[in-house]
Amino acid sequence: MSSTRTFARIAPHVVPALDRAVHRLTGGRRMLSDRMLPSLVLTAKGARSGRLRRTPLACMREGDPASAWVLVGSNFGRPGHPAWTGNLLAHPDAEISWKGRDVPVRARLLGGAERETAWAAVVRFWPPYARYQARVEREIRLFKLVPRDVADPGAAGASGEGPVAGPGR
Repeated sequence: MSSTRTFARIAPHVVPALDRAVHRLTGGRRMLSDRMLPSLVLTAKGARSGRLRRTPLACMREGDPASAWVLVGSNFGRPGHPAWTGNLLAHPDAEISWKGRDVPVRARLLGGAERETAWAAVVRFWPPYARYQARVEREIRLFKLVPRDVADPGAAGASGEGPVAGPGR
């Protein structure tokens, strides 16, 4: 059901509001979406406004032990990129609320072979992403979020320095 066009029309108006409410009521420990996929709340500066935007999102943990999060800009399989992806491109330093903890993170748009590997992993993790991609002409953006106090081995120079977000697509 989550990969249907009807879901794509309705869910963006209902699911985030419910997730925000459950997140607030549980002190940031739970969200309604947790029943299907691990979820977090991303707080990032708006690309144009600079105002803080809180967005509940599904995520996939990555690393061994899991030390990073992968976010999928699927926009429920709708044509345009979700606004939060543009926000991360403009302002890659953000914060997530993960299981009741606030974690400062740095976001990096994945590209090339790294994106291909991550894409295969997210499709194994949640197969509807493949249907979302088949429905849209744009390449769905993938971001890796790493705690700011941890070096991201995939970032330029492996020191965490250098560009953290690539060009928009």
